[in-house]
Amino acid sequence: MNQRYDNLRTAAMRAETATVVDSGARRVLRNTYWLLSLTVGFAAIAAGTAATLGLPHPGILLTLVGFYGLLFLVTKYRNSTAGIGWLFALTGFMGYTLGPIIANYLHMANGTQIVMTAFGGTAAIFLAMSAYAMVSKRDLTFLGGFLAVGVLVAFLAGLAALLFNIPAMSLAVSAVFVLLMSGMILYETNNIVRGGETNYVMATVSLFVSLFNLFTSLLHLLGFASRD
Repeated sequence: MNQRYDNLRTAAMRAETATVVDSGARRVLRNTYWLLSLTVGFAAIAAGTAATLGLPHPGILLTLVGFYGLLFLVTKYRNSTAGIGWLFALTGFMGYTLGPIIANYLHMANGTQIVMTAFGGTAAIFLAMSAYAMVSKRDLTFLGGFLAVGVLVAFLAGLAALLFNIPAMSLAVSAVFVLLMSGMILYETNNIVRGGETNYVMATVSLFVSLFNLFTSLLHLLGFASRD
C-alpha cells in the first residue's frame, strides 16, 4: 500500500512540474520560429550584399541610434502588421552592419573557416538551448533578472573596451556574451513555452538579437584564436 501511494505521489509531482505547452503557446512558438527564420534570412541577404559591395560600417554611434530607434518602433507597433514591417527593417539594418564585419574576417587567410565555424556554433547552441527549454520541467523565468543585469554590464564593458582600445577586455566581453546569449535563448524559449511571452514579434526580436550577438561574439573569439 505504501509503495503504491509513493508511486502515485511521484506521478503527481511529475505531472505538476512537467512543461505543458498549450495551444496558445504552441501558436506563439510556431509563429516566432517562422518569423525568426524569415528575418535571419533577410539579415543574411543584407549582410551578404554589404560584404559583396564593400559597403562601409556605419560606425558605433549610428549603429546604436539605428538599432534603438528601430527597436522602439517595433515595440510600439508590436500588436499590428506594421510591427512586422519594422522588425524586418531592424533585422535588415543589423544585417547591413554585420556585412563589413564578415568582409573583414573573409580577408583573413582562414576567414571562410572562421565565419562558417561561427555560424555552425551559433546554430548548434540555438538548437541545443531551444530543445532543452522545450523539454525542461523547470521554470527558468528566474534567469530574467540575472541575464538583464549581465547584458547591461557586459554591454557597458564592451563600449569601454572599444573606446579605450583594450583588446583583452573586448575578448573577455565576447566570451561573457556567448554565455549570456545562450542563456537568453534558453530563457526566451522557456518563457514562450510557459505562456509568459504571448507576442511573437517581441519574441522574435529577443531571439534574433541573441543570435546576432552570439554569432558576432563567436566571430571575435575565433578570429582572435586564429591569429595565434
